[in-house]
Amino acid sequence: MALKFHKPTSPGTRGRVSLIRETTSKENKPYKLLTSGKAKTGGRNNQGKITVRHIGGGQKQKYRVIDFKRDKISVPGRVESIEYDPGRTALIALIAYKDGEKRYILAPAGLKKGDIIITSEDADIKEGNCLSLRSMPPGTIIHNIELKPGCGGIIVRSAGASAQLLAKDDDFAHVKLPSSEVRKIPLDCKATIGQISNIDHENIVLAKAGRSRGLGKRPTVRGTAMNPVDHPHGGGEGKSPIGLPGPQTPWGKPALGYKTRNPKKHSSKFILKRRKK
Repeated sequence: MALKFHKPTSPGTRGRVSLIRETTSKENKPYKLLTSGKAKTGGRNNQGKITVRHIGGGQKQKYRVIDFKRDKISVPGRVESIEYDPGRTALIALIAYKDGEKRYILAPAGLKKGDIIITSEDADIKEGNCLSLRSMPPGTIIHNIELKPGCGGIIVRSAGASAQLLAKDDDFAHVKLPSSEVRKIPLDCKATIGQISNIDHENIVLAKAGRSRGLGKRPTVRGTAMNPVDHPHGGGEGKSPIGLPGPQTPWGKPALGYKTRNPKKHSSKFILKRRKK
């Protein structure tokens, strides 16, 4: 991936930083059998109530069906193309398996068109191969990690993310996650080798409101600009402080740094080291 720093030829390009994607699909059309429609919700639930604010509009998208389980055991596959996916920050790879089936997977950094990948316990430790944590040597960089054997990868899936296998202890592996949390994961869980592609995604600068609207993000109004009836921070003459011991959400709950994790949560026993702030 390469970054493009735009010249300030207009107010909308001043400070703009975009990505030059290293995709191989020139037609920019996904594999039709692995796509489906994606309905817009506007942030509303099945009762029509807004449960997530600031969502609406945006470019029409199609959902790409991704193989997170990687359950095509011992069948080699060839990378047909590296493609853009509007539904996620990472790039995806179209894999054509030897038995004729095609599937999308998350593309790791360094994976190229024509590469061969496989899901197997005796697979080589190289980008794109998938095997259980039991078969990996300590120090391996991994992504798309299962938390229960066979459930499919559910963590470390966004652009540039990677985790590291630190050690193995009895039936568990110690894995350092991108948040710096160290967690115990069963050794029979599968993971994919390598770091997720599109590493420079975090350096993108949108530079104008219109690009946010194209992504389906609506404007965010500050609480201090509202009336007291609408937000705990509202009211006052001119530019007033919030007048509270700490910031609050629109519903009066503590915000910005308030710890909400239940200390009695069942998964706390698997966390060896909490994440850094």
